[in-house]
Amino acid sequence: MACLAELGPKALVVTMASTPTAAGAAAAIEALLALDPSAVDAGLQVLPLDALVRRPFDPGVGLLLIATDDAGKPSAAGGPGDQTQFEPAVLPGRHGHGADPLDLLRRLYPAAHPVVGLSGAPDTTIESLDPSTLASRAVFLPPLRGIWNASSPHALAWLVARLRGPGGCPWDAEQDHESLRPFLLEEAYEVYDALEGGSTPDLAEELGDLLLQIVLHSQYGAEAGVFDLADVQRGIFTKIVRRHPHVFGDVTVGSVDDVVRNWETIKAEERAADRAADGAAQPTTADGPAGSAANAASAGMPAAFKGLSRSLPALAYASEMQSRAAGLGYDWPDLEGVIDKIAEEAAELLAATDEAQTREEFGDLLFVMVNMGRKLGVDPESALRAASRKFASRFARVERLAGGRSLELRALGLDALDDLWQEAKREEAADQEAAGKDASASAEMAASAGTAA
Repeated sequence: MACLAELGPKALVVTMASTPTAAGAAAAIEALLALDPSAVDAGLQVLPLDALVRRPFDPGVGLLLIATDDAGKPSAAGGPGDQTQFEPAVLPGRHGHGADPLDLLRRLYPAAHPVVGLSGAPDTTIESLDPSTLASRAVFLPPLRGIWNASSPHALAWLVARLRGPGGCPWDAEQDHESLRPFLLEEAYEVYDALEGGSTPDLAEELGDLLLQIVLHSQYGAEAGVFDLADVQRGIFTKIVRRHPHVFGDVTVGSVDDVVRNWETIKAEERAADRAADGAAQPTTADGPAGSAANAASAGMPAAFKGLSRSLPALAYASEMQSRAAGLGYDWPDLEGVIDKIAEEAAELLAATDEAQTREEFGDLLFVMVNMGRKLGVDPESALRAASRKFASRFARVERLAGGRSLELRALGLDALDDLWQEAKREEAADQEAAGKDASASAEMAASAGTAA
């Protein structure tokens, strides 16, 4: 098979999504091959500059950028069911920092990475690349290799394979799905905590830690010959497309409630199909169908709850169970029915006569409280965490107030403790009011500065 360099530049002309001519592309490729015939041996990506921020490319493959006179414009989003006409101005996944092509290159490539000038453009580096050169001349960016290609969509998969491979890390080589289970939970909870701060650099770091766990387990699946990261990505992609027929199909919805009902209906159909497939594929033993430990643990569970993780925190487990039941129509028509049920369960709890009954009735009461949160659109886990944080914050104020008066909390009576608690609440309210005024003043100053500018 002839290498690309032997085929010549005409064979390398690619169909591009913008307006540069094939002749211009061929000329740039010809200039590159004349300079270095081996430049395309490992592949070549060709993009017009106006498409750089809109098109996917991997810094691990050589990139030829061609200047264009007339900037291409992103296509308008298509209507319902249109799967081809959604093209944002910046490629999703790289759209968090604006649409400047040079800024994108400086995010993806090291500052000292060489930039080869073509058609009279000077050689330079990413750090020193001039915007006018980028806008008017063709340039070639050699591929990034190994650990330098950190921004590639394949970077983490490469890194994990390297750690597991010959000459890699002994600790990583010993890990498997089972040994990493605690780390997956830990990273998920750290992400959950970071979410409280909103979109912060800390959240980005924690999301990276969680993503690493997904890539690690995908690597183990690949080593076993069962699945790899591409299978994981394709699986979740096709599932989400399938569950959004109002976006990618011809289903019409009139409200968010319609979307949720469709979602649960589609999930129920998927579970039914899975059961049918499992029944056809499962071998049979003398004791009946042979299944996995997970299937055995799910025995006796309604079909609507199939796949519901037993490892979920209890509040999330109850909430998901209730959401699935509601999606199938098993739900109170209004909030008043839930409140009546709470009163009923509270009365049964007070009437309990032994420890086992008390525990059961308390669980029933918690279960209905979770349902009230669902009806109100309140996540019970988040609400309880917020209440716990508020309690901790106020108790810290109580401790400080008591310490400032040389009081021992253990020595105080209930009335004295309540007085401190009420004082802490008033102090907290005053601090919040002051913070609100400061925020309003800052907003007014920013608005005034903007008007003046």
